[in-house]
Amino acid sequence: MKKNDIISLEITDMTNEGNGVGRHDGMAVFVPATAVGDVIDCRIVKVKNSYCYGRTEGFTKQSEQRIESDCPVSKHCGGCSFRHITYSEECRIKDSFIRSSFERIGKLTPEYLPFVGCENIDGYRNKAQYPVADDNGRAVCGFYARRSHRVVEYTGCRLQPVIFSQIVDTIIGYVNERHISAYNEVKLTGLLRHIYLRMGEHSGQIMVCLVVRTLKKAKVFEGLATLLTEKFRDIRTVILNENPKNTNVILGDRVMALYGDSRINDIMCGRDISISPLSFYQVNTVQAELLYRRAAVFAQLDENMTLLDLYCGTGTIGLSMADKVKKLIGVEIVQPAIDNAVMNAENNGITNAEFICGDAGSIAKILYDRGERPDVIIADPARKGCDRASLEYMAKMSPDRIVMISCDHTTAARDCAILNELGYSCEKVVGYDLFPRTTHVETLILLKKR
Repeated sequence: MKKNDIISLEITDMTNEGNGVGRHDGMAVFVPATAVGDVIDCRIVKVKNSYCYGRTEGFTKQSEQRIESDCPVSKHCGGCSFRHITYSEECRIKDSFIRSSFERIGKLTPEYLPFVGCENIDGYRNKAQYPVADDNGRAVCGFYARRSHRVVEYTGCRLQPVIFSQIVDTIIGYVNERHISAYNEVKLTGLLRHIYLRMGEHSGQIMVCLVVRTLKKAKVFEGLATLLTEKFRDIRTVILNENPKNTNVILGDRVMALYGDSRINDIMCGRDISISPLSFYQVNTVQAELLYRRAAVFAQLDENMTLLDLYCGTGTIGLSMADKVKKLIGVEIVQPAIDNAVMNAENNGITNAEFICGDAGSIAKILYDRGERPDVIIADPARKGCDRASLEYMAKMSPDRIVMISCDHTTAARDCAILNELGYSCEKVVGYDLFPRTTHVETLILLKKR
């Protein structure tokens, strides 16, 4: 095949990125916005040695799982990859992603429990980060197009609460009225980089954070806090975050509060949780609560046990189980998150918890050297998974069970394979959809010491 060839192609599978897969003369062809069962006229747009990419020119047959997208920018925005298929098919695909990773990457054969879909697939996110760009002297915001940093101008995303779009529209109106410049990541000029919002699912409290290139021009935002808090009564804090670096990382280290104390509160699994802009907090609160309750069942805790919560963030998982154990130890590398965890323990009257700031592997070694032998370890690492040192010291501490929560099933399968080598069998795996209409999926795993 060569570029611009048009072939007939049946879509038989999906990739982790949400592209449909078909085969022509033994070569894999990846086509976005297709569904399993589609038969398409496919134009080849890029050819590699063993695979190629195509786009749909027309349909010979449409899949029974195909539906009309209910978002006007879903074809351009890089957020929703599954808005063109039924939600039941999306859940089936995500479950197959997890099973494939554990069998293909991990070479593991756990018991797979039924996949847990999300009851509410719209407006479920409690956090949104909108990039801001310059459009001929006018600030616009929306979401990045797939595989690019080109901003698709749109604020009415169906994954976010409706009030988020109202707040963002108000901010952009203020910015353009005062001719505040948008950041240009090529020229490294302009002021406003991102609009970052958080909301407590149960409390309704809202945090507004503007990511700026420098805090030296903070005065241009002096009237914004008053405008927002008068219009939106649930806003509890308005913050500026300084990020002067040429980086894809959204938040910087310095924070200035224009209104409030830079925090909001929410309820998670019955606990009062304080959240700062730099703290990790699951974006789908209701679904995360279901996941955490199943994690507690996997852990099988009792009042004589020590629980080690690695990558603990603001302490939400460990604190939800603190009343079931003798001692809780939480470890997290982000200091503001540890500060929140300590505050959360105090606010909930929890006195059997210790929180330590540091790299998981380094702190696991320190805990091992001081004689800590937790009965259960819970690990909720970032997308890159655990490093080898963390896994080795987890095994050295010899807990009866390890409960892993992962937002990337591929790295989870890799880590579970290493733990299998270190004496822990992968017993149960279950997928939870915390991110409907996107390709992301959460995985809960139970490992037991052999």
